[in-house]
Amino acid sequence: MKIFKYAATFVAAQCAFAQQAPEAVPEKDLNAYLFVYFTGNDVKDETVHYGVSANGYNYYALNNNQPVLDSKKIASTGGVRDPHILRGQDGKTFYMVCTDMTSSKGWDSNRAMVLLKSTDLVNWTSSVVNIQTAFPNNENLKRVWAPQTIYDAKAGKYMVYFSLQHGNEPDKIYYAYANKDFTALESAPKQLFFPKNGKACIDGDIIEKDGLYHLFYKTETETPGIKVATTQDLTSGKWKEFPEYLQQTTDAVEGAGVFKLNHTEDYILMYDVYTKGRYQFTKSTCLEHFKAIDNEVTMDFHPRHGTVLPITRGELKALFAKWGRPANYPELNNNPALEGFYADPEILYSNKTGKYYIYPTSDGFDGWSGYYFKTFSSDNLVDWKDEGIIIDLKKDVTWANRNAWAPCIVEKKIKGKYKYFYYFTAAQKIGVAVADDPAGPFKDSGKALVAERPQGVNGGQEIDPDVFTDPKTGKSYLYWGNGYMAVAELNEDMVSLKANTTKVIAVDDTFREGTYIIYRNGTYYFLWSEDDTRSPNYKVRYGTAKSPLGPISIPKDNIVIQANKELGIYATGHNSVVQVPGKDEWYIVYHRFPYPNGQDMGDAAGFHREVCIDRLQFDKNGNIITVVSTLKGIAPVVKK
Repeated sequence: MKIFKYAATFVAAQCAFAQQAPEAVPEKDLNAYLFVYFTGNDVKDETVHYGVSANGYNYYALNNNQPVLDSKKIASTGGVRDPHILRGQDGKTFYMVCTDMTSSKGWDSNRAMVLLKSTDLVNWTSSVVNIQTAFPNNENLKRVWAPQTIYDAKAGKYMVYFSLQHGNEPDKIYYAYANKDFTALESAPKQLFFPKNGKACIDGDIIEKDGLYHLFYKTETETPGIKVATTQDLTSGKWKEFPEYLQQTTDAVEGAGVFKLNHTEDYILMYDVYTKGRYQFTKSTCLEHFKAIDNEVTMDFHPRHGTVLPITRGELKALFAKWGRPANYPELNNNPALEGFYADPEILYSNKTGKYYIYPTSDGFDGWSGYYFKTFSSDNLVDWKDEGIIIDLKKDVTWANRNAWAPCIVEKKIKGKYKYFYYFTAAQKIGVAVADDPAGPFKDSGKALVAERPQGVNGGQEIDPDVFTDPKTGKSYLYWGNGYMAVAELNEDMVSLKANTTKVIAVDDTFREGTYIIYRNGTYYFLWSEDDTRSPNYKVRYGTAKSPLGPISIPKDNIVIQANKELGIYATGHNSVVQVPGKDEWYIVYHRFPYPNGQDMGDAAGFHREVCIDRLQFDKNGNIITVVSTLKGIAPVVKK
């Protein structure tokens, strides 16, 4: 039967896929760009500046185009040039390197670079690395130019590469690995690349595509310009050089930088047309042939030799919080509400802290094989803080270590103190953990609370708990089930079920899973999900009752939320609902396929889901008005 498809196939999925952690920052969450640059040859301009873009084409300066870092505090010369920024492998650490020099002292005056590290793009720690004094045999070193960083997966380290000139020799591109703290280089620089023509090369920029590293560099031949060389092994010394010049201008250029446009297969090669005081952008899908797109690019600043980093909405908001939002920057979408892959969101308003909390399934694991739960907090339902892992099945639970799914939570005041009871699915059983704070730490009860199907039920799974406290009686109930809707009254300890209270509530053929109960104006609303979480048609329906135990009356038009095909939104299901304290104002929290390419992922879209929030409203008769799922999301909510 259709309703048991999920139950029948999860075992096969477990065998077919290794338990693999999701990527640190999913590409779906990269929704903006940070341009890091300097502005000129005066000492006051040899500083780090930030610009931002929503689409990779139109850029706006932050901080009124004033520096975001003080060069005098980070550089030995009092100035920095050529800033390059890289996102680390963990997704949340950023590395920046700059040339430590001021042109006022001459082009052969610098011997050092600056290494910087940050976890928020706002606050940076820095170190100066002077090649001449740090390593022997560099007495005739004349200059250290344009350092950049890349993660070398083979070495498992961050490689810093840069051009050096010794004496009358030509500039060559060298490399060294940074130490663990990114404060120094582990060893003396070694040669990375030097063209076969024996001419100088500077301003290297490396990007990896399909296992091949592409080095874009400026060659100082009789006709200077930007060329590319490729290799499969960064330190092998084996480079394939391509003879073509890549710049799409006859003007002098330098400072090539390449980045991938978010959610596309397109790459941008940009470079500093330094004699004209402008930048040129070119586009390619193959990193071999580029087309100028000058007419599509705008900037309200004039950058010199910089780099562009794709960033998330949360990172962009942090930049705005520090330096203000440019007046012409486009309005931000607030869906998905959480960055990353998450599903089955349970939302709670805590009377203890005055904050909202979302408790989701940690998604992005092949075959629903996640093993830990996190929570997120917010003051306004828009800006969410990751509070970290609250339960790790492998560490905190003795009776199950896999398939951490679909939790729920309730706040109860017991003997004058708030307690939090967290019910969760693990290995197709339901457990419960307890905490004194909504963000934990939670302690598991030590055994499964629900481990068997109710009497008379022959299929489905013991998953998807929902906990509801009846405002009329104060009694709390636990609901669960896939393919059936079960309910049992909880004892006052909230960690055990009252004997002989388990029953199955009849629903229609649309019921699949994800029961959720709310109470409004004397009516109990039962919400559930229809279809399979891997189906684009996964949706939420509802019925009403006069009791938390049913029976359920199902309206003719009972869709709560469904796909919005016009916007490319699919598989909107497994919801929870929150009421703003003291107001008849409600919001639905649900998951959907990842936007914008979930429809193209096949079954994998069903375990790469994202959490969204939209307004939930009722008509004058108390019927739920079908929610139109949005990309925009909601505005920040003000509590009464």
